[in-house]
Amino acid sequence: MEIPEQIEQYRDRLWRREEVLKINDAPSAEALVDSVGFCLALTDARTSLPSFYVAVCGRRDAYSPKTVQKDPEASLAWVLKDEVMRRGKVYYSKLAKGRATFVSRELVSAFYSIYGIPASEEEDRLSPEAVRVLEVLREEWESSTSDLKRDAEITDRKLLTKALEELQKCMKVVPYDVLYQPKFTYLWTLAEERFSRELAVEIKKEDAVYSIAKTFLSACGMTLRADLSKATGISRKEAGLANHRLVDEGFAERIEPGVYRLRMPLREFN
Repeated sequence: MEIPEQIEQYRDRLWRREEVLKINDAPSAEALVDSVGFCLALTDARTSLPSFYVAVCGRRDAYSPKTVQKDPEASLAWVLKDEVMRRGKVYYSKLAKGRATFVSRELVSAFYSIYGIPASEEEDRLSPEAVRVLEVLREEWESSTSDLKRDAEITDRKLLTKALEELQKCMKVVPYDVLYQPKFTYLWTLAEERFSRELAVEIKKEDAVYSIAKTFLSACGMTLRADLSKATGISRKEAGLANHRLVDEGFAERIEPGVYRLRMPLREFN
């Protein structure tokens, strides 16, 4: 099924796919995250989700060039990614499916309810390398990638990268800055250090999925089969139950199996 044009127009405005709405600084990028709930960083129009890159371009047909280093739009999107990460007003790390993702503070507790790992289960569910990285950060509070490699005694850089991605996915650590000189490296800290209030909120998993599903439908206007699962990694069964709840509450209408549309007057799409 193709997305109707009026839904595309709805997304044009909300995802900043219009010239007059495109983002060009950190506050406007943060406003994008807050308005859609969560978005990606550098993906282009081939991924049907809002992203900094598409919003910087301000058009639907935003495709990354082969040489992104020389492209001004790709460069600006990269700069905004770094600046928003430093400011820490929204959550940033590699979350579902290992994609660089920004999440509004309102949704952090919902994502953590789904992907977080209790401290009591860390040794059973995390790799030995991830456990060691976590131990170092809990002692030091912040560290560069190279220092983590040394202090966690991980000789293989690939294992360190895998450990950091693992810890990002379960929302244990976040990058809070990046240095390009004298050499490229990320600086890391505990997620609970930057987002202590949000991570302390306890939400039942089904309510967390519902909250994310509601935000996602609000951001997209219409979702096709498995869109929510593909975007977040939430199981299709859980996503389906959340969407059914949205229909029961009158927030959404079910067009056909797996296809949901935001229930609102059509004039709001025009």
